[in-house]
This record gives sequence, structure tokens and C-alpha cells, in this order.
Amino acid sequence: MRYTVESDIGQRRSVNEDRATVISRSNNQIHLAIVADGMGGHNAGDVASTLTVEGFKERFEQVDDEEFSTAANRKDWLFETVVDLNRHVYQYAMTHENCTGMGTTLIAAVIVGNEASICHVGDSRAYHIDDETIEMITRDHSYVNVLVDSGEISEEEAETHPKKNYIIKSLGTEDVIEPDFYEYTFKPNEYLLICSDGLTNKVNQQAIYEVITSRQSIDEKGKELVQLANDHGGEDNITVILAQPLGDGGAEVADR
Repeated sequence: MRYTVESDIGQRRSVNEDRATVISRSNNQIHLAIVADGMGGHNAGDVASTLTVEGFKERFEQVDDEEFSTAANRKDWLFETVVDLNRHVYQYAMTHENCTGMGTTLIAAVIVGNEASICHVGDSRAYHIDDETIEMITRDHSYVNVLVDSGEISEEEAETHPKKNYIIKSLGTEDVIEPDFYEYTFKPNEYLLICSDGLTNKVNQQAIYEVITSRQSIDEKGKELVQLANDHGGEDNITVILAQPLGDGGAEVADR
């Protein structure tokens, strides 16, 4: 798998509360990609996102390969890890005064060959992109999506709703959590984009698609996405993981 990771403080924030990483094991056959967008009082969001990402890394490095051998196994591992880390972040917040109310969004993807098992909490997003389309894999845990589901507003109205950024689920803010799960099988030349809302609130899907399908290197594509968000105001932290799963033993393809 080829990938790039970019995280930027943006133009207005004093602290970057986003955390992101990609780690690999078993001779680069199994990968874990994580984006966590922290939130909370006294800038404790960076504590929540750090605890989450570091906790995922530690557990990923310690378990047996069997945990990732099937989609069902990957989902079980992701669920158990999220439940444990949610409890850990929640208890940390309860016992550290400056961290009261902190939490974090989460996208965690286990990628084996061309298959991705994705765990999702909050409004960070995962997309897949091919030569013709960009499509969002995840669905935001947001107030406006509740309104869309109930028929009170349309998808188009949700994009400009004044409460667009109100999320209804995050890791660490309650003692029990129910994440969403997605499975996706990538075809040759497709990309997986995982990002915080610092990108998607400032750069529309068409612009994202045009960057990712350009003839730049994968590193250049990641940097340009961050730059576009900053060019459009950069009010939030901006974090991007762009990955191209290559399949089982697949040869790398040239950047387009």
C-alpha cells in the first residue's frame, strides 16, 4: 500500500487537536490507518485524540495476525478496541479536571490486501475515489443527518445548515459507545481518503476528486488538499490520509 499522511494546524487555531497515523505489520501486509479529531474544553481535545491513536497503535502491534485474517475478525478487533479506548478516554476525562468533556472523532481502517474494514465515530470521513467518481463511505454522526433522516431537511440543505458541525456521537464523552462499521473492497487504482472535517468543511467533493485524480505524486496530492483547505480559510485543523491499496502482492502503479 502506498500512502501519505498530512496534518496541519490551519490558519486560526492555536493547537492542532487532530492526530493521524498509518502503521504496518507482517512485512507490510496489514495496515492500520487512523484519523482522530479531538474536541473539548481547555484544549483537551488533543489529549483525547492522542490517547485514542496511541492506544490503537499499541493494541495493533501486540495482537496476533489471526485477528485480521477475515472481515469478521477485523470487525471484532476494531469493536473491542474502540470499546476499551472509549472507556479509557472517558475515565481519564472524569479524573482530570482540565479534560472534563473531552472526546474525539475516529476513523480507524484495517487494510489487508485490497480489503478495508472501517470503524467510524463522529464526523471525520472516509471516501473512495476512482477514475470516474468520489463517494463517501461513512455517514456523519451529526445533528443535520438526524434531520435529513427524519425528512425535515434535504441533503442539500444539510450542507449549509447553521448546525452542520454539531455531532451527536464521539469517542470518550460517554461510558458506552456504538461505532459504525463499513467494509470496502478496492479495485486497481482506487484511493482511500480519510480526513477530518477541517478538509471537508472547506473543500467540496469535486475539488477533492480533481486533486486525487491529477498526475501528481501521492505526497503532492495530500499536501495540495491541505493547502486548498487553508486557502479557503483554514479555520480548523486539517488532517488527511490518502492511501492506495495495492492488493495481495500487487505491483505498485504509477501516480496519475
